[in-house]
Amino acid sequence: AFPQHTPRKGCSLFKYKFLVPHEMKAMQKMKQHFEEDIMLLSDRKCNARLFHRKWKPAELSVPDRMMLVEAELDLVTAMLGLPADPSFTEARQQPLAFLSQAREDLRGCMATGAPSHQPSGKLRHWLQKLQTAKKTETTGCLEASAIIHIFQVLDDLRCAAFQEQC
Repeated sequence: AFPQHTPRKGCSLFKYKFLVPHEMKAMQKMKQHFEEDIMLLSDRKCNARLFHRKWKPAELSVPDRMMLVEAELDLVTAMLGLPADPSFTEARQQPLAFLSQAREDLRGCMATGAPSHQPSGKLRHWLQKLQTAKKTETTGCLEASAIIHIFQVLDDLRCAAFQEQC
């Protein structure tokens, strides 16, 4: 138990333990809207399978979970912020606002000023895979991965919010 491994005092991700139904509905609506359009586009195919991991976030330390979720939220919010057709822009407004807020809350929780946490081998490998994918995959692929796996990201956020109880 090193001091830098604990989330900052006064940090609360409590509201992410149980997501409110209207937020979940908005996520589902956005995901369905996206999936209806996805079959029309060929640039959605990916070489990397970012969200297919052989481990669960619960196997990671609390600081690792927070780093994982921060990286996932960075990707998802970046992809939801891309220009899109007006109907999809509308469908993603509420999810984007919610996920952006979650990312800010999470960043506020990560110990600042403390020695930076070194991720475990599992997480480090995944973060490297993510960086490589950002450079080599199409934007369409990254966007599709982020949206299709939105509920996995929300589960990872929930796990980070539960900290040791995940």
